[in-house]
Amino acid sequence: MMNCAFFARHGVFDQEEFLGQRFYVDAVLTVDAGDALEDDHIAGTVDYGVAFQEIERIVTGERRYLIEAIGLEIAKALCRRFSQIVTADITVRKPNAPVPGVLDHVEVRIVYQADGEDRD
Repeated sequence: MMNCAFFARHGVFDQEEFLGQRFYVDAVLTVDAGDALEDDHIAGTVDYGVAFQEIERIVTGERRYLIEAIGLEIAKALCRRFSQIVTADITVRKPNAPVPGVLDHVEVRIVYQADGEDRD
């Protein structure tokens, strides 16, 4: 599991793009590592440094209106990058959502099953 934090400018309202805010992303990956665990070799499983860079590229990149769209894009990108991923369970949290009322954050969870069709 990875718990990542980024500053980005996503949201429906113009002030969200103008001001920006922190976004938190949890990535829980179900991995079929084959012999990589027995061999203790990174090449056969997910390199979490590379996974972090993929997540960062997406979250800090193109503005999205929906955190659901960010989560799905992350899940698909990780599954394309790492053939060992069976399921990508991505949670995106937005602590300062412009919602009337007191809240800690809004959160969406996307569970994406890799099917092999979109893989590189």
